[in-house]
Amino acid sequence: MTLEATAPGANYGSSASNSSFYAAMRILPRDQREAMFQIYSFCRQVDDIADSDGPRDARLAALQEWRNDIGALYEGHPPPRLKDYVASVKTFGLKREDFIAIIDGMEMDVPQDIRAPDMATLDLYCDRVASAVGRLSVRVFGLPEEDGILLAHHLGRALQLTNILRDIDEDAGLGRLYLPREALLHAGITSNDPNRVIAERALPKVCTPLTQRAKAHFEKADEIMSRNKRRAVRAPRIMSKYYHAILDLLIARGFNAPRQPVRVSKITRFAILFRYAFI
Repeated sequence: MTLEATAPGANYGSSASNSSFYAAMRILPRDQREAMFQIYSFCRQVDDIADSDGPRDARLAALQEWRNDIGALYEGHPPPRLKDYVASVKTFGLKREDFIAIIDGMEMDVPQDIRAPDMATLDLYCDRVASAVGRLSVRVFGLPEEDGILLAHHLGRALQLTNILRDIDEDAGLGRLYLPREALLHAGITSNDPNRVIAERALPKVCTPLTQRAKAHFEKADEIMSRNKRRAVRAPRIMSKYYHAILDLLIARGFNAPRQPVRVSKITRFAILFRYAFI
């Protein structure tokens, strides 16, 4: 599973992603910070279920339990693991359908591993596992309704596409391939076997259009953030700049095998945090 931590959604097990998330969230006032860590905790737990190596039917059952618990939370009977969420749901108007969408997105990987989805399915996946997290997050950040939903749409997809491009090899090791079928066929790749696809010489022809799509979403997100109050967009802007830096490194490295992992330097991370959190 590849998921952004705030998505206006990170691989929740990635220390680099976690560090960027914590840095962005620590600048928030206490009530906002607590709400964001609750959203993060929820995402982490359902992500762990989807990514576990347990039987698929057991994972589906565990995700259904989370659906039931979210339903109970909004019906006024929160289970113990969600009691702390009551105040955040009320204070920030967090929507039940966004929590459910995240679960639905996690579940897309469970019945069978995602392999070369068509573009519409990939976009739905991005909406559920990333933009839905964003829709919860922007309510916490305090953005106006319309701009908040737009920011979640564009930044969620920008971050998720960046994750997919960064984690091609890692995902293949899990038997997953998130690159869209149309792009593979356009590049002359007919296989949907992850390990065969990542060895293809034509792989850059698949990845380059996705980098352009991600960049376009980043640009739209920047437009939205630039017309809103600085304080309301500090955290999403930090995440945006951090993941845009990852995308730039991926583009500079290219997608031909062998592919070395890319990492944003500590100096760059500090510069992003200092500029957008404190200046």
